[in-house]
Amino acid sequence: MAKTTSPGYRCTECGWRTLKWVGRCGECQAWGTVDEEGARAGVHVVQPGATSAPALPIGQVKAEVAIARTTGVGELDRVLGGGLVAGAVILLAGEPGIGKSTLLLEAAARIAERDTVLYVTGEESAAQVRLRADRIGAIRDQLFLAAETELSALVAHVEKVQPRLLVVDSVQTIGSAQATGVPGGVTQVREVAANLVRIAKERDMATVLVGHVTKEGSIAGPRTLEHLVDVVLNFEGDRHSRLRMVRAIKNRFGPTDEVGCFDLHERGIEGIADPSGLFVSRRSSPVPGTCVTVTMEGTRPLPAEVQALVARTEAQQPRRTSSGLDTYRVQMILAVLERRLNARLGGCDVFTATVGGLKLADPAIDLSVMLAVASAAGDKPLPAGLVALGEVGLAGELRPVKDVRRRLTEAARMGFTRALVPTGSLEEGSRKQNGQRSLVPVGPVTFAPGFEVVQAENVWDALTHVT
Repeated sequence: MAKTTSPGYRCTECGWRTLKWVGRCGECQAWGTVDEEGARAGVHVVQPGATSAPALPIGQVKAEVAIARTTGVGELDRVLGGGLVAGAVILLAGEPGIGKSTLLLEAAARIAERDTVLYVTGEESAAQVRLRADRIGAIRDQLFLAAETELSALVAHVEKVQPRLLVVDSVQTIGSAQATGVPGGVTQVREVAANLVRIAKERDMATVLVGHVTKEGSIAGPRTLEHLVDVVLNFEGDRHSRLRMVRAIKNRFGPTDEVGCFDLHERGIEGIADPSGLFVSRRSSPVPGTCVTVTMEGTRPLPAEVQALVARTEAQQPRRTSSGLDTYRVQMILAVLERRLNARLGGCDVFTATVGGLKLADPAIDLSVMLAVASAAGDKPLPAGLVALGEVGLAGELRPVKDVRRRLTEAARMGFTRALVPTGSLEEGSRKQNGQRSLVPVGPVTFAPGFEVVQAENVWDALTHVT
C-alpha cells in the first residue's frame, strides 16, 4: 500500500520542511514561502499516455518557429537577443515608477503595426493607460487594451482577440479562483504564471509579464516564477535621472550579458544607441580622486568614471562607502593599497562612486579604483586623457582582462590619449619561447594615432607611470 506521512509544511524555495507553519523559512530565510503540503502519497507506477507530438530526429525539427522577430525598439532587441520568439514568456521586473509600463506600451505599439497585441492591465484603469498612450503616441488599431484582475477573464480576452503578443501588467495583480490565498501571494503567482506559460506555448504567443521587486531588489514571489519563464529582464535606473537600463538575468534565446540603455522623458522612452560619454564627467582640468576606465556591457564597451574621496576622521571605525561598485571588492583594493603601497588609510573615511548611476562589476575596473583612491589620498590629479584597465591581485600584481583592444579602440574614439594596462594585454607584450607564449614587459606602445598604451606589471609600476 502507498505510504503516507502526517501533514506538514514545505518551503517552495528550498524544500525545507517543518511540522508547524512559520512565516519565514528556517533554511533560506525567505518570507511567505512556507505552504502546507498535506498528506504525501508514495511513488505510483505511471502508465504510458498520449503524446502531444511524435519524437523526431533533431535534424528534422523545424527551427523557424524559434526565430526572433524585432520589437521595433533596438535596445530592447539587443537585450532579448534579436527580438521576441513566438511562444516565449518574458518576465520584466523593476522598481515602481521606473518606466516598465511605458517601455512595454512603446514596444506593444511598434509590434501592433504588423500583429495583434493584447495589453492587460491590473494595476491601472484602461483610461489611465489610454492617457499614457496618447502622451507617447502609442495609439494603434491592432493594440487592444483590457483592465482585468481575474485569470479566467484574461483567458477569455485571449480567446476573443487571438493576439500574437500578450502583455500582463502585472502578474502579481492577477488572481485565480482555483488557487488559495490573495493575489500576489506565493500560491496565486505560481498558479497564474503556470497557466499563462501553458497558454503561451499552446498558441505560440509571445507573452510579457511585469513583475514587482522587493525592497532588497529581488523579484517578488516564488523562485519558481523565474524558472517557469524563458527570459528574465531587470529594469534599472535612478528615479531622479532619465537614464534607464535593461539587463538580462536569464535568456534561453540569447546572451545574458547584454544591456540596453534608454532615455525616459515626458514624451515616452527611447533607446540610446551610443551611450558612451554618459558615464564620464565633463571638466576643463583634471580633479584629484577621479579615474576613467572602460567596462564591457555585453558586446559594447562603455567608458565610465570612478570617483573617490578620502577624508580624515576622528571616528574609531572609518567609513567605507561605495555607490555603483562592489563594496567587498573596493575593500580588497584598499587593503592592497595599504599593504603594497604603504598608503595610510586607517584614519580616513573612503567614499567611492561611479558617474551616472552605472553599476560596475567588471574586474577590469580594479586599477581605476586603486588610482582614484591613491589620487584622492595624495590630493594629486591623474594625467589628463588617461584611462586605466586591469584586475588587481592580492599580491599587488596586475592581471590582463579580456577585450582590451575593443576597450582601447572605444577610448581612442572618445578622445582619450593614454591608457594604462597590465603587461601582456596587447600582442606586442608577448613572445614565444620554446613553442610557448610568455609575457614580457614592454615600453609604451602606439595603439592608434595620438593614443599611447603603457603596460605595468604591478600596482607600484602603475602608480609610478601616472605620477
